[in-house]
Parts: sequence; structure tokens; C-alpha cells
Amino acid sequence: MLKIALESLGCSKNLVDAEIMMGILNEKGYRLTGDFDEADVIIVNTCGFIESAKQESIDTILDFADLKQTGNLKLLIVTGCLAQRYADELKEEIPEIDAIVGTGSYQNIDEIIGKLKEEHQIVSLNNIEFAYDETLPRYVSTPSHMAYLKIGEGCDNKCTYCIIPKLRGKYRSRKMEDIISEAKKLAEMGVKELIVIAQDTTKYGVDLYGEERLAELLEELAQIDGFKWIRVMYSYPESITEKLVNVISKYDNICNYFDMPIQHASNRILKLMNRKTTKEDILSKVKMIRNIIPDATLRTSIIVGFPGETDEDFEELVDFVKEVEFDKLGVFTYSREEDTPADRLPNHLEEEVKLERQERLMLVQQTISEQKNNQKIGNKYEVLVEEQIEDNVYIGRTMYDAEEIDAIVYIKSIRELQVGEFVDVVITDALEYDLMGVLEDEFTE
Repeated sequence: MLKIALESLGCSKNLVDAEIMMGILNEKGYRLTGDFDEADVIIVNTCGFIESAKQESIDTILDFADLKQTGNLKLLIVTGCLAQRYADELKEEIPEIDAIVGTGSYQNIDEIIGKLKEEHQIVSLNNIEFAYDETLPRYVSTPSHMAYLKIGEGCDNKCTYCIIPKLRGKYRSRKMEDIISEAKKLAEMGVKELIVIAQDTTKYGVDLYGEERLAELLEELAQIDGFKWIRVMYSYPESITEKLVNVISKYDNICNYFDMPIQHASNRILKLMNRKTTKEDILSKVKMIRNIIPDATLRTSIIVGFPGETDEDFEELVDFVKEVEFDKLGVFTYSREEDTPADRLPNHLEEEVKLERQERLMLVQQTISEQKNNQKIGNKYEVLVEEQIEDNVYIGRTMYDAEEIDAIVYIKSIRELQVGEFVDVVITDALEYDLMGVLEDEFTE
């Protein structure tokens, strides 16, 4: 059978789609490989969210296209959001692509590869609002100690800067019993960290049950044996309720971690973004979370340079970040995307202004992060070991840090540690974002 390699770009939600494709192909008898030079078929699962992600996807496609001359490559297949959004352009500009598979067609990947024996440059753009097929297999590609659990697809929020609803359709929740069934299988596979994802996890259930039911879902997940950490991502502030926070507080295996993208703090800009909240509401939610869970970690993302953002709007944002002191904060410059309402707004800012504002806000956050990290020196944390980087030195994460996007802990250990092991670490030093420590039983004052 053909050897197939898959490169998945962009978000974790896209990765789950890639894992389903790999599961289908693995079940059909194809040989999965991580060696792209040896692969007969390469699938590039692309991101089309913002300009930098689109460029990364295009560069990756072009790099792999070269393997038709220098490697073993026979078929190059492009899937995901870029394929859905720019199918005609990809077909015309990159003739090396053999199939373009949209976000509603990835479940048919086996049939598409079969057709490529006789056809060339297949374009498959099926209904993006497909019903989730619970019978499809999944080949989990993350390290064995962690896995993503997608609880819904699509988005109804209609933020003016975002193209996702046009690429992924309306919000569609999976049935709770199906999610629980998959979670139990992941626990049986040895997964210790379960990461709950959707375009907006807090909207879970509103379409199926007529109300948001993330709190009830987390109650069910928390009672499954085997999960050490359950982490919830992409929670919009307007739907973070006291009920939800109380559930997170109630269970030791649900991380006290809130990934809450606010995007801005000027009410004028929030309205232009069509966000369903205000600065006052966000501040109220932050205070509520910290009142119920004093050690909660608050992560957020912010967009600077949105069309019409004045100096006053930006200064209001800076003051808000200083006031709230988020534990984790990412800053993105506004990316102008065609076919979005924000693209048609007046008063777009120069790229130089956006970059200056991004740098200034990140410097504010760097100071906040450094102060918070220095307060952790001498404290003990449970750390998940993820990699050995040299003799007696490992890197890992605490429950307060999400994989890839947050900080790491450098661990010194005389004894050999295993990837996926949980160890108690005493923090001995702090950097702006990362921590350094030694095993508790090896620590000396």
C-alpha cells in the first residue's frame, strides 16, 4: 500500500481533523510514515485564519511540491481551511497539487485518494455544516500522555475580523454521550491530560439542548478514571458563568486554568469587533473567577491595530492589562482578511503602528509575568515531564500551562525521568516567562 505522511498546521481543532484522516487511512491499510522524503502521498492540512498562517501553509505546500522531483512523492493533497477558502487559487497557482479537500470533505479522504488513480486535481468542497460522524476512527498523534477532545464544530459568534464561520459553518455540538464515550477510550489508552476544545467551548450544548452545558459536561469528564488534568480552552468571557467556575473549582483534576480571549478592552473597539461583551463585564468575570479560585491562571489573547483603533483606545487597553495582570497573554496584530466585515471598515492602520503597539503591550506583559514568576521561587509544583534536553535536565509543564502556547519548567534531576511522568518540583529560579527547578527529593536549601 501507499506510504502516507501528513503535516497538520494551525490550531488543535485542525489537528483533530488530521487525526481522523489518519485514522481512516490507517484502517484502510495505508502505511503512515513520518518520513516525508519516503512518502508516496503527502497531505498538508492547512490553516487559513490569518495572513501569517496562510503564508506558512503556502510555503509548506511549495516545499513538499519539490519532493515530486527530489523524493518519492506521487500525490500531493491539500486539506483544511486554506483549501476550503482558496480552492480555485490553489488549483491555478500550484499545479503540483493533486487534490484540494475542504473542511467538509476530509472524512472522504480515502475515496479521494482512490479517485486519484484516474483523475488529477480533484476539488472536493462538500457541505461545511456536516453532521459529525461518530463512527470514524481516530489516530491520536499527540504524545501518549495527552490528547485533544473536540466537543463541537463551527462558530456562531460572527466576530467581524474572523473568517472561521465561513470555513467551518454554524456551531454544532456533539452529543454528550458520544463525547464521554470518546473520553473513556482516551483514558483507557493512558491519556493523562485531556484538553477540551471547540471554536468556543462555552457555547457547548446550546444548539442541542437549548442551553450552554459545558459545566455538566465537565462534571461527567471529571469522574472518568485516569485523567490527571482536564484543561478547557477557548472559553469566551461572556459565557463563563459562576456555575462553570464552581465546577472547575470542585474537581481537583480540572485545571484551574481559564483560556479567555478578550481581544480588546475598549468598548468602542469591542463593538466594532462584534464581541458580545464589554470591558466592565470582562473585569467582573475576572474578579468572579479569582474570588472563587484565588490561584486560577487567566490566559487571554488580544488584537492590536484593529481598524479605527485610536491612541486613546490603545492606552485604555494598556491600562486594562496593567490592572488585570493576566497570568498569560498573547498579542496579535490585526490581520486584514477579505470577505470579513472588518475588512470593509474605514481607518485601517499602518503595519508599523500595529507592530509598535504589539511590542509595547508585550513589554507590559513581560514585566507582569516576570513579577509573577519571581513570586513562585521556593514554591513546589507538580510538573508533567515532556522532554529530556540534556543529561540530568528535562522540560515540563505545570497544570497552569497549556502545551506549546505557555511557559515551561526546566527540571534538574539526578535520577532518570520518564516522559509523561508527574513529579514534584521546587522552583529555584525564574525567567520572564519560564521557570527553573529541581526535584523535591533532591532539593537542598
